[in-house]
Amino acid sequence: MDYTPLTIETLPARLSSLPALTDRIGPAQAWTVAEVGDGNLNLVFIVSGPLGRIIVKQALPYVRLVGDSWPLPLNRAFFEYNALTRHAARDPGRVPEVFHFDEGQALIVMRCLSPHVILRKSVVQGVMHPMLARHMGVFLARSLFRGSALSLSGGALRKDMALFAANHALADITENLVFSDPYFAAKLNRHTPGLAPFIAPLRADRALRIAAQEAKHAFLSKTETLVHGDLHSGSLMVTAEDTQVIDPEFAIYGPFGFDVGMFIANLLLAFHAQSGHEDSPGARDGCRDWLLGQLAEVWQVFTAEFRHLWQTERTGILYERSLFEDAGDAPGAEAALAGVLAGIWRDAMGFCGVEMHRRILGLAHVEDLEAIPDPARRLRAEARALELGRIIATARPTPGDLGPLARDMDRSIAR
Repeated sequence: MDYTPLTIETLPARLSSLPALTDRIGPAQAWTVAEVGDGNLNLVFIVSGPLGRIIVKQALPYVRLVGDSWPLPLNRAFFEYNALTRHAARDPGRVPEVFHFDEGQALIVMRCLSPHVILRKSVVQGVMHPMLARHMGVFLARSLFRGSALSLSGGALRKDMALFAANHALADITENLVFSDPYFAAKLNRHTPGLAPFIAPLRADRALRIAAQEAKHAFLSKTETLVHGDLHSGSLMVTAEDTQVIDPEFAIYGPFGFDVGMFIANLLLAFHAQSGHEDSPGARDGCRDWLLGQLAEVWQVFTAEFRHLWQTERTGILYERSLFEDAGDAPGAEAALAGVLAGIWRDAMGFCGVEMHRRILGLAHVEDLEAIPDPARRLRAEARALELGRIIATARPTPGDLGPLARDMDRSIAR
């Protein structure tokens, strides 16, 4: 059968013979189907039956946010499937289980996460999730370390790099929408009315434009590990006890710091947005403190887990033990690790800054800011985030300086 997009009406008949569904939720005649996709690219269905629920995700041949004037290859579902299987092996239990993949229909059948909610929506409501940083620090360390030359042989690494290199259409979106479009009057850009006085000096800042292109250069040239590629708070589903990483269709080989920087940027955007969601000044201080605490904790957990993997699983073609521990130079291995971690953080800060800018000035914005009902409060929150992003991208603050810098910036423009 040629590729055909599913609909609520056609899904039961088309998928009724799949054991991945019938064995788990019951016969098709008893199914109910709801289309719940609220992202920019895909169709997402919850299919419910007498035995349970399941997710069916199908790629569309265009950017859903824009329409069929912006075509996209369907093979992004292939890359999402392959990234999910690798992440499942590298940090078991942190991504939804995949039950079926149909490459021709660009379709993935996977576990329906319940009672999980999208992290971004939860944080907009002021809900705090105590295990988020712990789970994400471990996931980032394991997925990035185990997908790199620190863990893999040269042959395995290059074979996987070749596979994901074909995901260039989605990489092209990142390369333009994240690193370039926010810094000039690109056609697809949009922003809150009244923000222009803050945008003009940002785009006139030569150091910032250079920093953004340095980050883009790193994204293009540092094929260090398999990255999720779009790790924002809309790509995480959470409960108080669990965190699930979803939607890795932008997966490609890139810098260690890319996913780290994207995640931190979205914590900071949520932090600055709190002033727009509180009923009275200071009412969301607890959530502000939690977000900055998560920012610090995720890096602490990441470095601890990365160090553990460095010491116990460094079996790839980089920093071979034969050059260090086996040669009686364990301190040399520690010095090398310190350099690697410092490089990851520096790269992460570049990616963090440009992500904050593109989520305010580019095509795809974030609900944290967009859902602020008072335009004046939204404008002030976005102005603070833009300035913080500029400082982060150009100055690359240390882990210890980032939280205080964010707090100072949150107070710098009157609420």
